[in-house]
Amino acid sequence: MITGLRGQDGTYLAEYLITKGYQVIGTSHTVKGTYHLPMLDTGVEIKQLDIHKVNEVKNFIDKVRPAEIYNFAARSSSAQLFDDPIATAEINGLAAVRFLEAIREVSPETRFCQAASSEIFAGTIVSPQDESTSYCPINAYGAAKTYAANIVKAYRLSHGLFASTAILYNHESPRRSMDYVTRKISHSVAKIVLGQANELILGALGSRRDWGFAGDYVRAMWLMLQQPIAEDCVVATGISHSVRDFCQIAFSHVGLDYRDFVRADPQWNRRTETVELRGNPTKIQSLGWGTSISFTELVHMMVDADLALLKSYLNKPVYGSGIFHHV
Repeated sequence: MITGLRGQDGTYLAEYLITKGYQVIGTSHTVKGTYHLPMLDTGVEIKQLDIHKVNEVKNFIDKVRPAEIYNFAARSSSAQLFDDPIATAEINGLAAVRFLEAIREVSPETRFCQAASSEIFAGTIVSPQDESTSYCPINAYGAAKTYAANIVKAYRLSHGLFASTAILYNHESPRRSMDYVTRKISHSVAKIVLGQANELILGALGSRRDWGFAGDYVRAMWLMLQQPIAEDCVVATGISHSVRDFCQIAFSHVGLDYRDFVRADPQWNRRTETVELRGNPTKIQSLGWGTSISFTELVHMMVDADLALLKSYLNKPVYGSGIFHHV
C-alpha cells in the first residue's frame, strides 16, 4: 500500500514493487480509479482515503491487511513549509499516528515506512547528519515530519511494530513537480532552447543540497522493510552541490552558458543557511543500497525529459476553424 502514489516517489516505488511481483494499491484523498504508471504497461488501483479520519484509516487497513505500507502522503513543496501549519501538522504528522494505531489494532504484521525529510535537521549545527543527529526543525513542515519520526520510534519501542522512518534528502527526477527548483531549472532550460523563454530567475545560487535520484531512494525504503529489525535510516548521497552547479550542468548539456540566462533575485531566497544539509548514508549502504546514477547524469536526465515533453507539445496538431496548424 502506497499513500500519495501519484507523486514522484509513489510512481517510482509502485513500478519497482510491481517488477518484484507485488500487488500494489494506492490511496488518494481526492480521486479513485486506475492510475497508469509511466514506465509500465499497467495500472494501479487508487482507493479514496481520508487520512484525517481515524475510523476510515482503521477500516481501510483492516480490509486490505497490507504486508507493507509506505506513507508518502504529505504537503511537501517549498512554498508549503509554513503557509498552513495546521494542515501541515495534520497531513505530515498526525496521519502517521493514525496509520500506526490502525496497524497496532487490526494488522500488527504490517510493516510501515514513514517518509521523512532532511528538514528535520534544518537547524542543526552538525554536518553531515546521520541517524544520531538530534532533530532540529525550523518550519512547520520539518516540525510535522519530526513528530511523525518520533511517533514511529515510540510505536516501534512500545508496541513492537515493524515501523521505520526513512530520512530522505533531496531526491529528484523528471517526475518532480514544477514548484521545485531542480525541475524549474530543467524545464526552463528546455524552454530557452526551444525559444519559449529567455531568462530564469532563481534565489541564492550558492545554496547547497544533497541531491539524488528518486528512483534510487524508493529502493532504499523497500530495503529498509526487508530487514529483520526495523530501524530508521538516512537516505542520501553524502555529496552536496549548489544550485549554481545544477544550472551550470543543465545549461552546458545543451551548449549554453547559464550566466547568459540565469538571474538571482534575493526575494526568492528561502532562508540563511549556516550549516550544510548533507546526509551520511553509511547505514543504508550497509543494507546493500547504492546510487545508480551520478548527479550529472540526473541533471542531464531531467533536461532531456523536459525537452522531449515540450517538443511533444509543439508537435501536437490543433484543429480550429477548419485549419490545421501546430502550436
